[in-house]
Amino acid sequence: MRRFLQVLLLLALVGGVLLTTSCMDKLNYLRARNELNHGVRAFSQSNYQAAVQRFDQAIEYDPELLAARSYRASSFMMQYIPGGESEENMQIARQALDGFQGVLERDEKNEIALASIASLYFSMREFELSKETYRALIGVNPENKEAHYTIGVINWSITFPRDMQVRAEIGMQLDEPGPIKDQDARQELAEENLPLIEEGLEALNAAIEIDPQYDDAMAYVNLLYRRWADIAESPEEYEKYTTTADEWVQKSLETKKIKAEAAIQEFQ
Repeated sequence: MRRFLQVLLLLALVGGVLLTTSCMDKLNYLRARNELNHGVRAFSQSNYQAAVQRFDQAIEYDPELLAARSYRASSFMMQYIPGGESEENMQIARQALDGFQGVLERDEKNEIALASIASLYFSMREFELSKETYRALIGVNPENKEAHYTIGVINWSITFPRDMQVRAEIGMQLDEPGPIKDQDARQELAEENLPLIEEGLEALNAAIEIDPQYDDAMAYVNLLYRRWADIAESPEEYEKYTTTADEWVQKSLETKKIKAEAAIQEFQ
């Protein structure tokens, strides 16, 4: 009998612990969501520092609350100044990146985290890291037109300054018809730029295939063809690429017009 009573007492104690643990889990669940709601309210009011404090508290209550982690990282991202090179600004960027990485560690296919990291790297002019992340995003969602589009924008952002620098070095005006007149300089530029131009055009065409009215992508197709024209091997080839570029300008303008007319009709 004494042994039996000891077993009953042990079971009662264990049950009490389980009950207490269950209640605490429920309480922390509610506390985490409450802090999340307060944080979202602060975020919507652009009070990002207060928002971070709320999201920190939510994560403490529930470390697996991805919404809190994502909003926390976004709060830092909103405070980052693109192009600013101060240590304080770079620290903010690193905190945002670390925050989104924390989301990916728990959900490796999280599109918001991938897109945010890629965008941050782009703003920081870490172009290769940005493209790598956009490719990962495309792997998760091949229909993400912005990911394809931004790869094209990145490649133009790399090739254009190179082109302008070569023109300046050999004494060509920035608006002077090409191709690059110095053969050695043109060949060297072609080796650097052509793979990026081809990759960029492929990405932009993928974006337009997803959205046939993607006029911004059309505009960058035009810009990349102009970079291709500058490394053409003959005036005739230069003319071919510039003509193609002009055609894409026209497509972009026509698409903008169609979209504007549709918007007007929608409000009538």
